[in-house]
Amino acid sequence: QVQLVESGGGLVQPGGSLRLSCATSGFDFSRFEMRWYRQAPGKERDFVASITSAQYTTKYGDSVKGRFSVSRDNAKNTVYLQMNSLKPEDTAVYYCNKFPRSMSDAWGQGTQVTVSS
Repeated sequence: QVQLVESGGGLVQPGGSLRLSCATSGFDFSRFEMRWYRQAPGKERDFVASITSAQYTTKYGDSVKGRFSVSRDNAKNTVYLQMNSLKPEDTAVYYCNKFPRSMSDAWGQGTQVTVSS
């Protein structure tokens, strides 16, 4: 079954940077688009970024364009999210998942990102 392990979160000051990783297993990683999402307390899970499987085409949510960069390593079955110029409003739990996602595909535990001075 699909397994996703997010890591790399932490506490960072405004303007700082973090690099998140999502190690995957249980599916053919190289054939799927991968997406990053985030969920702030009391809010729904929102789309952050995506990267396609073959052309590595990327898309970003409006709030992170120009600051975040998504990449992938198909040899390592891992997707990354480089986050620069972090803002307090970026504080959330960050998750990755494949797209399309089946209802039976579990979510990982996520990784907490806290931006605060």
